[in-house]
Order: sequence, then structure tokens, then C-alpha cells
Amino acid sequence: MAILAVNAGSSTLKFSVHPLQNQGVLDPVLIGNIQGLEPAGQPRMDWTWQGQRHQRALPTVEGTPFERALHALHGLLAELPALPPLRAVAHRVVHGGHQYQHSVRITPEVLRALEQLNSLAPLHQPHNLAGIRAFTAAFPELPQVACFDTAFHATLPREESHYALPQTLADQGVRRYGFHGLSYQSIMGTLQSCSARAHGRTLMAHLGNGASLCATLQGRSQATTMGFSALDGLVMGTRCGSIDPGVLLYLLEQGWDHDRIQALLYRQSGLLGVSGIAADMRTLRASTAPAAQFAIELFTRRVVRATGELSACIGGLDVLAFSGGIGENDSLLRADVAQRLAYLGVRVDATLNARPAHGHAAWAIHAPDSAVEVWVVPTDEGRVAAAEAAALVL
Repeated sequence: MAILAVNAGSSTLKFSVHPLQNQGVLDPVLIGNIQGLEPAGQPRMDWTWQGQRHQRALPTVEGTPFERALHALHGLLAELPALPPLRAVAHRVVHGGHQYQHSVRITPEVLRALEQLNSLAPLHQPHNLAGIRAFTAAFPELPQVACFDTAFHATLPREESHYALPQTLADQGVRRYGFHGLSYQSIMGTLQSCSARAHGRTLMAHLGNGASLCATLQGRSQATTMGFSALDGLVMGTRCGSIDPGVLLYLLEQGWDHDRIQALLYRQSGLLGVSGIAADMRTLRASTAPAAQFAIELFTRRVVRATGELSACIGGLDVLAFSGGIGENDSLLRADVAQRLAYLGVRVDATLNARPAHGHAAWAIHAPDSAVEVWVVPTDEGRVAAAEAAALVL
């Protein structure tokens, strides 16, 4: 049997099928992505099966783009030979709030509770929940499991999770939650299998369109850059990262309303807003425009600055790990960050750092004289979600 892991976004539907063996979860036998689900998009499905990559445009059928995507995925699962029968569907859900600190089987009551968190992660949560409803209707015989990005950070110390606000607001759930938890759980599992030092003072950098850092001791989250929402911390693709709240008060005084501010912070800022060119680091690297170079520099500086803050919270650094689309593929960024962290004893080997990513294999890039181990660790959120689901339904 197998678990279907899915991640439903605003314009994409990522999926993978993970076979089960002896209560364990294996590498995916099927992995894919349906893109172009935004309004006026051109939906297409890419997938890898038995080592072969495939692509097809989605057929024109009635319904929304997401319904078309689900119809196409349902058909693909039915047509592939020897695909293990599904036992459950595991959904990545960005926000579990203070109520859900572990994965949970989905019920109507759970869905209603998660809907109350939509405003805390408007780019992700509504689409995650829409995916759950669609898969529940399409696969009514299968248990649906919600796996939360916030759960990994349930171990944050109280002084780390609380804001200096009145207790009445904390009682309402206004606190630091942290995100990218499924990714950090995946990275930590890989690191601890590769290095004994990963049980010590470890900093993980999930750098992509969404970006954050997480500092751990004994594999448990102690500090992270994201807080109440997925806006805080590092510069991201279209999100601003940390910002003085006074800026928002200023915008309100200038007549900006909620929707305009939300659009600014979530969709018009970050690498895109600073460069005026793109949210994609690859596009910015290829550009000679000064604004593109400045956006890269700002992104890099925020990573270095936050590394200093988080390493102070855990008393130093034993292991540094890069992951995410940028962290895994941008060797220039890794080299630049490492150079600026030389005061911590970080040294990378130029040849090892230049090696391209290969599948899900992690590799060390630290130099022999580095006081800190430095790793590149491809993340696999789908496998973590599948394992969480298997633990609940088997």
C-alpha cells in the first residue's frame, strides 16, 4: 500500500506516492506537479514514473482549474501500472495554530477550526483547505490527514514564542508559531543520519520563494525567523520579511486599507518588490541590472544577520544546512553566506560547493579546517507528511 502526499497551492498542486514497507515510508515511486492553475493559466501536469519524466496538458473538462487538476491526477493514478493501492492522503497545511501541534485526521470539525486561521496565512491556508475538501470528495474511501508546518516549532521556549504584548492577546493566540516545519523535520532527519554533530547546535536554512531559518538543539526547534504569520523574518520571493510595525501605521495614516497592505506585504515585496524584475533568484542572477544585484545582496545580508541572531540563541554553531530551491541550487549564495560567517569558523570547500544537486542526496561542503559542518540537504516534505499519515492510519 502507499500514501498519497499532496500540497495544494494557489496555482500548483504537488503530489507524490510513497509506498509503505514494514510500517516505514519509502522514497516516492511517483512524483509530480500540476502548474498553471491560476486564473487564465494553462494547466499542465509533469510527473516522474519509473525514472521517466512525462508532461501533458490538462484536458478541457467542466469545472474550476483545480477540479481539472484533480480529475487529471485521478486519471493518472488509475492508469499507471503496478501503482500500490492508496491507504490515505496526507495534506501539507501551513498553519495549525495553538490547537494542532501534531498531525491529525481530518473531520468537519477540524476543517472549521483550520478555517479560522486563513487570515494568518492567506497565501497558503485557504488553498490547503480547498485541496482537502476536493480530495475528500474525490477519494471518499480514504482517510485524509492534515500535517502542519507549525507543529515542528511546538518546542519553542516560551520566551521565544511570546511577543511583548498584553497577555489578553497571547490568550487569543497572538504568538510566534514558526513555519516550514515539515521541511525542517525532513532536513533534520537527514542530517542526523549523516552527522552526529546534528544533535548539537544546528541551524537549518530553508531558502526559496518562502524563506526562513530554524535553530535546534537535540533536533528540537529553539528559535526561528518566522512568527505569527509567514511574513516575518527573511526577505522572500514576494514577501517583505521583518518590517517595523511603524511602517504599517504610516500606511494606515496614508489611507491604505487592509487589502492593499496585505497585497503589498505578501505579493508585491521581497525580491520582486526590491528588484522590480522578478521573484525568482535565477532570473536575478542572470540580470545585470543594479536593482537585481541589490535584491540579491539584501536577501543575503538578511540571511547572515538572522544566522547571527539564531546562533546566539543556541550558544554557537556546530552544523549549518542549506535547503529549499535557492539553498540547494545557488552555490554563489552559499559561498557568500559562508564567507560572511567566517567569524563563526565557517569554511566551505569551493569544489564541493560547486557540485550540482543530485536527487535527494545530501552532501557536505565544509572545508577540512571548518569549525562548523556545512551541508546541502534536499528537503522532502512529502515523505514526512506521508510518514505522519501512516502513523495515524495504520
